[in-house]
Amino acid sequence: MDAPSPGAEDPELTYLNVALAFGFIVLNVIFSYIFDLGVGVSLLVAGIRCVVQLAIMGVLLQKVFETENPWAVAAIAFWLNFMGTFETVVNKSKKRHLNMFPSVLFSLLASTIPTSIIGVRFSMSVTRFWEPSQYIPVVGMLCGSTINGVVVAVTYILKEMQDNRDRVEMYLAFGASRMEASKPILVDALRIALTPTINQMSVLGIIAIPGMMTGAILGGSSVQRAAKLQMIIMFLISASTALASICSATYAVSIVVDHDHRLRQDRIYSKPLYSFSPSQGVLRVLFNAGNAVTNQVGLFGARLSRAFKGGNRARSGSGGREERAGLLERGLSYEEAPLSR
Repeated sequence: MDAPSPGAEDPELTYLNVALAFGFIVLNVIFSYIFDLGVGVSLLVAGIRCVVQLAIMGVLLQKVFETENPWAVAAIAFWLNFMGTFETVVNKSKKRHLNMFPSVLFSLLASTIPTSIIGVRFSMSVTRFWEPSQYIPVVGMLCGSTINGVVVAVTYILKEMQDNRDRVEMYLAFGASRMEASKPILVDALRIALTPTINQMSVLGIIAIPGMMTGAILGGSSVQRAAKLQMIIMFLISASTALASICSATYAVSIVVDHDHRLRQDRIYSKPLYSFSPSQGVLRVLFNAGNAVTNQVGLFGARLSRAFKGGNRARSGSGGREERAGLLERGLSYEEAPLSR
């Protein structure tokens, strides 16, 4: 990183400065009560979580930066992905499917880790890609942006599978495989998941100065280098979001439509993984959440081998192939196909 310019001041920040900035959160809470928005408590909880989590992260990262241990870097990277998965499944997703936690965790690890390693080593020209000060911030930014795409893709698929189940079942009845019947929904889900990233890249440098570039400039880097770093990060985010969305969305389809090509509404859940009431303590809430996660991980291994079995195989049956061929010959699209009532 470039050396700070001569005469540049590096003011020391204390928690008094943080408290002053927290006043804007309090202002938002006041607005929430004035306009009866009902988000005042959520704002306070989110703000307090932000302070506590970043304070703990600052202490941990300082130790990791000092030791420069690659195993510590790997542990931090896994922890970021694990907590990102927990946030995705428990807090952000309104609908969930069977074995969602392990599938999302696998999707995040399979996208953020390879993308960050290749990006840091080659795009950022860091010889030791696991350099803590370089690798950990990149993984953190990838996780934070990737979970949004995963939530959008999976939630859209589960919603469409419930709202338009008649169309999916009609295609399955005509002999289509689960991937053929679900392809229009899958394509739309991935398109919607990638749209925010595309929009974000479109406005960078014209309307918005992104956080990575701002942080690099405040840290003393030259503006040109900060701009190039931001370009690299955005391209890595785009790739990671696409990979994770594809993996998680494909697995969601394979769960909701089983290997026997049946639409399984019983594998879609809308209720939360754990419940909270004022009478419950924090430890009880964590215990319930831990049990829910453990149960999903335990079921994942048993069902993984069967999830994709026969995924692309059309069902055999009387007239299945012939009926599907007739449907395709008549040129009926997914939207034009009549609904089975």
